[in-house]
Amino acid sequence: QVLLVESGGGLVQAGGSLRLSCAASGRTFMTYAMGWFRQAPGKEREFVARISRTAGRTYYADSVKGRFTISTDNAENTVYLQMNSLKPEDTAVYYCAADRQPSSSDHWILPVEYEYWGQGTQVTVSS
Repeated sequence: QVLLVESGGGLVQAGGSLRLSCAASGRTFMTYAMGWFRQAPGKEREFVARISRTAGRTYYADSVKGRFTISTDNAENTVYLQMNSLKPEDTAVYYCAADRQPSSSDHWILPVEYEYWGQGTQVTVSS
């Protein structure tokens, strides 16, 4: 089992920044990659970013590319999501997720690809 705990959400004005953290514990060696997803009210959970734990390869949704940065501190088993130039449409509950296997881009954007999930942290961007 892998336990994931997010933190760092909050209320911010448009144009502002937040940094989300995801602390992993348990069998973290089972994890191949970590991802961030978000879910706005009435919408499906959508892919935001992904990072492979050893190679550090990163991938982003087009909607956040150039504004968000995903990174890891493997020594601390923590994944971060630095969010800059926030927009009201970024408002959502943000979830951290762990993927045990490598996969292709048409799979890693899908929530079903990830075996472990955090409880989520609310991000609200006011206009």
